[in-house]
Amino acid sequence: MKKALITGINGQDGSYLAEHLLSLGYEVHGMVRRHSVAENQNSRLHHLNDSIHTHYGDLLDYPSLVRVVSKVMPDEIYNLGAMSHVRISFDMPSFTIQTNALGVLNMLEVYRTICPDAKFYQASSSEMFGNSVDEDGVQRLTTSMNPVSPYGCAKVMGFNLVRHYRHAYGLHACNGILFNHESPRRGSNFVTNKVVKGAVGIKKGLQDKLEFGNMDSYRDWGHSKDYVRAMHMILNHETPDEFIVATGETHSVRDLCEVVFSKLGMDYRDYVVQNPKYMRPEELKYLKGDPSKANQILGWEPSYTFESMLDEMIERWENEL
Repeated sequence: MKKALITGINGQDGSYLAEHLLSLGYEVHGMVRRHSVAENQNSRLHHLNDSIHTHYGDLLDYPSLVRVVSKVMPDEIYNLGAMSHVRISFDMPSFTIQTNALGVLNMLEVYRTICPDAKFYQASSSEMFGNSVDEDGVQRLTTSMNPVSPYGCAKVMGFNLVRHYRHAYGLHACNGILFNHESPRRGSNFVTNKVVKGAVGIKKGLQDKLEFGNMDSYRDWGHSKDYVRAMHMILNHETPDEFIVATGETHSVRDLCEVVFSKLGMDYRDYVVQNPKYMRPEELKYLKGDPSKANQILGWEPSYTFESMLDEMIERWENEL
């Protein structure tokens, strides 16, 4: 039985990845940070409590990484732990850089010294491209990286560290450059679930408006379930490499609002207002990824569409609000 260690297992992607690996017969271990409210710590993992093993640790606490990796001795490491909110990275730049860049360095060092025969996956991000777009309106592996947030800057460093450790030490270390991916488990302060939760709340009479920042930023949105399948395929490809995981379609926040409110029989223009406090100091305007390498080499294809993903998210909030 293969053993996998997932940092950030209690996040959206970590919880779906744990489910996917369990379905493949893995022994799954996860590293979690201590929260003062235990329910927040494991809210996405309650249904897996009897199937997974969790360990306290932190990417910035090197001794805890040594302890966890030495105890588990994993065959596969998925480094998903991060400060994951791009807008908040402007408010917490130092913590973001430490966690998303130096935290990767810490994990790579522990991996290199304790279990160098394992395979290592780093959760890289489309935010690394910033506003660089090829002439045909697509971002691909050859597109220059010019990040426009502390989050994006830190992810670029982590990405390059993984490539450096692979080449310098002969490690099976790879990067998945994942474009935006969502699900019913996404935090409600992320724009997709903010839209869905807010629209359902308005429909049920629980609120009367919804505030946003930039309505005309475009993103390539897929479903987390599809993207964790890609993570496993990337890590288990015979040659460690970099892959873009995306749908190849892009929608604006305005499009997102229109689709969600329309599904609920409403016109978003009657309820959505812009608030400058949600604007980023520097905006990322447009993301659209080229997944052709993952399609052709790994055989990966998304199973969800933009609309079927939103249907699932709407159903969650209709049942919970």
